[in-house]
Amino acid sequence: MTSFLRHQVYPAVALLVALTVVTGVIYPAVVTAVAQIAFPSQANGSMIVVDGKAVGSSLIGQYFNEPRYFWGRPSAAVSAADPNGYDASNSGGSNLGPTNATLIEHVVQRVDALRKANGGGPVPVDLVTSSASGLDPDISPQAAAYQVDRVAKARGMSVAAVTAAVARFTQQPILGFLGEPSVNVLELNLYLDGLIR
Repeated sequence: MTSFLRHQVYPAVALLVALTVVTGVIYPAVVTAVAQIAFPSQANGSMIVVDGKAVGSSLIGQYFNEPRYFWGRPSAAVSAADPNGYDASNSGGSNLGPTNATLIEHVVQRVDALRKANGGGPVPVDLVTSSASGLDPDISPQAAAYQVDRVAKARGMSVAAVTAAVARFTQQPILGFLGEPSVNVLELNLYLDGLIR
């Protein structure tokens, strides 16, 4: 029995302890330290801070429905805590297929609401369908352009000034070809409110 303990159990326990320390303590500590030094904003949630107070993350969409604000993608992250969606603790897509009657009904309602608020014309698809996470912070430049007239009128601004703000917050694809151009809704709305520069 002593030989079994010395040759089998003790090495197994020692290896378990060593791997637990390396993978459970040392590795996470090193990764956290490197992230805090090299990428502090991203490591801390890409928070947007205004007057010393966090107002949101550039990575998580928020609900806007006032005419003076640009509206983001609908959220499938609906819960009792946030019936409008954008509940980060309930992130996820709707998992409804393109022929699902519930999805079609929601899309038709969203199209009607957008046309009532913004006038006619084709409605960009990202304004009526949620993303896979249900918390997409970005819209397409076309979705932003669709809303420019409404936002300009509600704010008493010129269409040209609002269009320039959209252009300022339009992010191009990485390396010019990876992904699609996008506009961060929270950052754009905060800029229009004069809270960020």
